[in-house]
Amino acid sequence: MINSFDSLIRDAVSQQPPTLAVAAAADSYVLRAIRKAVDMRLAGAVLVGDRNEILRLCEAEGISLDGLWIEHAPDKEQACKLAVALVRERRAQVVMKGLVDTSVFLRAILDKENGIRRAPLLSHVAAFEVAGFDRLLLLSDAALNMYPNVDQKQGILENAAEVAKALGVENPIAACVCAIEKVNEKMQPTLDAAELVRRWREGLISNLRVTGPLALDNALFEALALHKGITDPLAGRADILLMPNIEAGNVLYKSLAYIAKARNAGVLIGAGAPVVLTSRSDHEDTKINSIALAIKIALYERSRA
Repeated sequence: MINSFDSLIRDAVSQQPPTLAVAAAADSYVLRAIRKAVDMRLAGAVLVGDRNEILRLCEAEGISLDGLWIEHAPDKEQACKLAVALVRERRAQVVMKGLVDTSVFLRAILDKENGIRRAPLLSHVAAFEVAGFDRLLLLSDAALNMYPNVDQKQGILENAAEVAKALGVENPIAACVCAIEKVNEKMQPTLDAAELVRRWREGLISNLRVTGPLALDNALFEALALHKGITDPLAGRADILLMPNIEAGNVLYKSLAYIAKARNAGVLIGAGAPVVLTSRSDHEDTKINSIALAIKIALYERSRA
């Protein structure tokens, strides 16, 4: 099982690295991360965007284009469509957002005729390396699905399980995080948690185990769960934290990233290929971690094909 980003990066390096298609690649931050990822043998890369602007930025920043290929697309919407087409045509195995609005990028991915949507639901999965834990913690969804209903939460869980399995977690545990540990009819997340546990126990959810409702402390620490009298053997052992809504997910995400300063990565799952969706404000380390995570998922999917 991969339990750190250093081990993830080592494990993601391969003799035949997958190809990364970068949509709207004319951004110095993205270009530096891509150069580093290629030099580390994490990925090959196709830079999709305005050729002249990419060349200008690389010259200004001293970024070598050795081993990189440029597909000219002066319009950002066109660049997103072309990057997605490279994945659809199997010329690339991962797609990454460059300097373009997320809505434009996602529209190309989700296009009914020319996109690469695979699962019923696309969701964001963040991975965190937190001091004191013997595993990477997966958090979903902190960025895409705002107020998921119980069926959408099942989709979020199933997507997160794919990431966990790519990291070597054979039978991941997902905790439905709520404010309390008991079902309360006035608190919809607790009702959703009970329903998801029921579905798992009846075999309607596979590839992972589900527990909840659990407060965050009881989802992550066995001793605290036992102290509260929680007898579920899965309590305190979560690999995946299913958040009740985007506010809770976003607050926990930023608390871990900016207050705890935990190393992290983020990908979108549910498309025909892993999607790297980073912010321009993200540290270069986060960009590299996210690329490595996406590449590891692509390698896992390649091994199952």
